[in-house]
Amino acid sequence: MKEDTIIALATPPGVGAISVIRISGEESFNLADMFFKGKSRISDSKSHTVHYGKLVSEEFGIVDDVLISIFKSPNSYTGEDSVEISCHGNPFIVQNIINLFLSTNRLRLAEPGEFTKRAFLNNKIDLSQAEAVLDIIHSRTEASFRGARSQLDGLLSKKVDYLRKSIINALSFIELELDFAEEDIEFIDNSELLKKIDEIIIEIDSLLESYNFGRIIRDGVNVALVGKPNVGKSSILNYLLKESRAIVSDIPGTTRDVIREEISINGILFRLYDTAGLRESRDLIEKEGIYRSRETIKNADVVLFIEDVEQGESKELYSDLLNYTNPEKIIKILNKIDLNPDCSLTTDVKISAKTGEGIEKLTKKLIEFTFGGDYYTEKTVLVSNLRHYNCLRKSREYLMNAHESILKKLSGEFISVDLRNSTISLGEIIGEVTSDDVLNNIFMQFCIGK
Repeated sequence: MKEDTIIALATPPGVGAISVIRISGEESFNLADMFFKGKSRISDSKSHTVHYGKLVSEEFGIVDDVLISIFKSPNSYTGEDSVEISCHGNPFIVQNIINLFLSTNRLRLAEPGEFTKRAFLNNKIDLSQAEAVLDIIHSRTEASFRGARSQLDGLLSKKVDYLRKSIINALSFIELELDFAEEDIEFIDNSELLKKIDEIIIEIDSLLESYNFGRIIRDGVNVALVGKPNVGKSSILNYLLKESRAIVSDIPGTTRDVIREEISINGILFRLYDTAGLRESRDLIEKEGIYRSRETIKNADVVLFIEDVEQGESKELYSDLLNYTNPEKIIKILNKIDLNPDCSLTTDVKISAKTGEGIEKLTKKLIEFTFGGDYYTEKTVLVSNLRHYNCLRKSREYLMNAHESILKKLSGEFISVDLRNSTISLGEIIGEVTSDDVLNNIFMQFCIGK
């Protein structure tokens, strides 16, 4: 770990009421005392106290009135001595303060995510919790925030740690037997070992199954609105958004590109893609819009297939749609029921984008369809990160190999290697065993100052 002192703006750049500049490292207090003029020296003050004063430069005089918050090691975010300088939110002032400290040549600008990386390296948080910090920063809805918050609180970490210890416990019996191979002592019966491994596999399977749900909680749901021209796709989009986002007209082919908007339903982020009406067209611009629509359908989590009471059933279009998506992802919607309330066309939801009738049923259907009626609480352990998912999958594969080795009555060395590799894969989730490349890739995604 680098032991030098680092500095960065911790709040978003730009004009605001205040900005916060963060300094962390063993020189933090001495550097603050070089420029801070208040009632007491920073180095002599207690941890977790805030001090008012002025930052003064010999060259420029008073730089700004500031508040300095003090955090002494190890009771700080990074685990190091740290100070946070709250100044006026003017980019000119912020840059002057940072340049003032850099001019001492006793600290440097922080790299992206370096404060959080130091928190991880100083055992303040594990790697999955560090990744949760990034998810909290980027969470767009209540559900994504709650999911990231539970991960930061250590729900996933505790579960992974429990699974690792369970495997290590089974592994210890195998390695004991290897140590006493000449005495031919059996410390655990094969049937009992198989039972332990199977129980761990079931626990990992439960985590793996939560990934699709966790991914949606974290990243949101992609919803494509699909149908013939003039079935009311843009009208439905506008009604859901409660604003006139897409142009609506009676002229077929009005929407020529994919329009993307976002809404929150029950705390879940839904990305709505209003696609160009699917039909054969000679218009080059409309043809490009239809091509983009098909690509959107391929990547959608849910497809709203929209028909209306005037044009009736679209069998050929539905058949074409199945070339781009799974039928299990499709919700059939019948629009314009205000024109014919008794229309008998088979559908999942009947609505009127003009009057709003059935829209509430549609939003409920979206939630039920996406999550199968299941919902989670803050106590639910979810896997929402692809890296975590892959580590769990690898751990399971090693456990299955160990299971097969036991059934084939292979030597304990084979079982031991697979069980150990399984613990290593789980350890990668929380950072017990992690390469520098993985760490750099994770923390480079952070903003500077975090």
